Amino acid sequence: MRYIISGKNIDVTEGLKTAVYEKIGKLERYFTPDTEVHVTFSVEKERQKIEVTIPVKGNIIRAEQVSNDMYVSIDLVEEIIERQLRKYKNKLLDYKQAAANFNKAFIEDEYHEDDSIKIVKTKKFAIKPMDAEEACVQMELLGHNFFVFRNAQTDEVNVVYKRKGNTYGLIEPEY
Repeated sequence: MRYIISGKNIDVTEGLKTAVYEKIGKLERYFTPDTEVHVTFSVEKERQKIEVTIPVKGNIIRAEQVSNDMYVSIDLVEEIIERQLRKYKNKLLDYKQAAANFNKAFIEDEYHEDDSIKIVKTKKFAIKPMDAEEACVQMELLGHNFFVFRNAQTDEVNVVYKRKGNTYGLIEPEY
């Protein structure tokens, strides 16, 4: 694999590079040698963050991890990517996406994880017409991260959701 390592508000030391080569290098058995791995380190206040992005044909494998110790973040992000690869291997092959980027031994390995979707709870509720601002207030009152409502202006079902930085997003259908 080819590594592209960069840093935001941090000097990328040889120790960090070595840790990346050792930990993320464990993933080499899954990919072809010409696969690029983008690793970005960043530091904001006390947060030590690593983002790993592996572009493969038609897809992107991505994980990020934040902790107080960059080396701990490196360990955790490698585990996340490996878990993603095992879980989605069959889906990638079914769609014939990205198979060229993966090591042949990994593709032919007979690893099966139960990836069936299990719905464990169903809720029914009345959807009353309201505007997006009122939906955000309702979401906050309920303590949820998203809220489904009928938009009073368009009479369509919309979703508001909480974003990082205490901001909100709105999802509207497009036909």
